[in-house]
Amino acid sequence: MILNRTDLALVLAEIAPALRGGWTQKIHQPHAHTIVLDIRMPGETHRLLISCDPNNARLHLTTGSHLNPPTPPPFCQFLRAHFQGARLDDIHQIENDRLVELQMTSRDGPRVIMCELTGPKANILVLDVERRILRDCTRQCTNVGQAYEPPGQGDASQKPAPSRFTGCVGGRHPVSDAIDTYYRERESGRAGDRLKTERLRILKKTLKKELRLIEAWRSDLAKAATYRDYARYGELIKANLGSIAKGTDQIEVTDYFDDQLPTMTIPLDPMKSPQGNMNDYFRKHRKHLAAQRELTPRIEQAELGLARLRQELHEIEQGTWTPPATPSPRLRVATSPTARAIAQQRGPFRRFTSTDGLPIFVGRNARENDELTFGLAKSDDLWLHARGTPGSHVVVRLEKGTDPPLETLRDAATLALLYSDLKKSGKGDVIYTRRKWVKKAKGQAPGAVIVTQEKSVHISLDKIRLDALKNRTSRE
Repeated sequence: MILNRTDLALVLAEIAPALRGGWTQKIHQPHAHTIVLDIRMPGETHRLLISCDPNNARLHLTTGSHLNPPTPPPFCQFLRAHFQGARLDDIHQIENDRLVELQMTSRDGPRVIMCELTGPKANILVLDVERRILRDCTRQCTNVGQAYEPPGQGDASQKPAPSRFTGCVGGRHPVSDAIDTYYRERESGRAGDRLKTERLRILKKTLKKELRLIEAWRSDLAKAATYRDYARYGELIKANLGSIAKGTDQIEVTDYFDDQLPTMTIPLDPMKSPQGNMNDYFRKHRKHLAAQRELTPRIEQAELGLARLRQELHEIEQGTWTPPATPSPRLRVATSPTARAIAQQRGPFRRFTSTDGLPIFVGRNARENDELTFGLAKSDDLWLHARGTPGSHVVVRLEKGTDPPLETLRDAATLALLYSDLKKSGKGDVIYTRRKWVKKAKGQAPGAVIVTQEKSVHISLDKIRLDALKNRTSRE
């Protein structure tokens, strides 16, 4: 709702005497189409708000606080340069229309701030002494530098609409106060609606994402469950290693874990040695145990988070939801350990904790790679990088004179592979060495290095290991 001609006439009749002869102390532009002028009078300061918002065009005194952008917009900078300290000689309505003229005396001489509060084409313009257009707030004026022409006038014979604020009484400026209160309440209601709409959007998006994540975890858990008996197979192969010929694709053994001692057929990979087949069965059984240990509590925790999100969604749909005292909608929805881990990885470098509790740092870009390797890392720290491809530098913090534990090495190598161009293939070689054997490549871009005395390890991306890394990070 914009002010009509009668509203403007009433509010100007009320505030103009209080503003004439005042000095412009401060100028703000809290919104794209709104400016606030602090007008200093002897013993008091008035805050004049002028808005050319197409849906809320208005002019009145305000007592509310208005948040300002970190950097003032160009129009505000122009006003400060030319009207800070200017005297307000007069403020009046033009021809009983929705045009208000502020006549000012600035350091550059007489100037005019013309307020066209006319709805869709509302604007705030600055005119020079010859009434040429110098600047406009909305940048929709096409005749800057030319003489100002008022917009087309409405039908003068049409009866003016009555004011909507005449019934307000009390105070020095009752009409202005009523207008200010009306728009503050309206803006508050609209802000609440925007917050609710945004929260609803985030909740639905997060619910969808969390459901996909839980489904993936359950799928991984079901897959790992097929390895439940693999420790048994490994033990049976171990007991019969001497009788297994290389290249055999299966073996029949007596299952001494069963009281009936039945004969069991165990499949083998003919491309691997008997020892290699045994190790594969033990390794897959360890995956089953790790999945049970890591994924089961994670799924339970995520389902509790889903219940909270669904409850909040129900409250919004039922109209009983109230915004939190300290709104932080994007952070509050991070219910899963993975989401929290990602949220906590902001700041310099990605940060993880290895299986053995050692800190792992991963650069995000060439600048961070350079800073990580040649700024943060110490000479005895472990340094890793995917072989022969662009990717992140990875550093493991080690105590002087210590070697990296095997699981920590695998954790760090997995991260080096994940944050490299080898991620799509899911496997590759990762080189590692001490930081002291890594040198900057002279004349090359940041992050380019020369590595000596490196070793390598072949790594395949392991989702359980990655989830465990992220989960440990989320609990720190």
